[in-house]
Amino acid sequence: MIQLRWTLAAADDLEEIANYLFEKAPAKAAELIHTIYEAPSGLKNFPYRGRAGKKQGTRELLVPSLPYIIVYQVKEDAVNIVRILHAAQERPER
Repeated sequence: MIQLRWTLAAADDLEEIANYLFEKAPAKAAELIHTIYEAPSGLKNFPYRGRAGKKQGTRELLVPSLPYIIVYQVKEDAVNIVRILHAAQERPER
């Protein structure tokens, strides 16, 4: 089975999103963070489920009902979660 691996950048993104949500929507923050964290789990079985990414070699998975995009790379034995971006933010170079 394919493994799901998070890069440090993606983990940092999730932490920043969590900090923002706990500040702006504390009552819903834990549920929203859980939704974002679990969104890529289906990629273990269907790694090409998302759309082609804006950066070559990546794919993008939209988080249902939330404005977040999970950027990932499909490797032979793993799906690497590269970044978690807000749909309205500028795309970083890394």
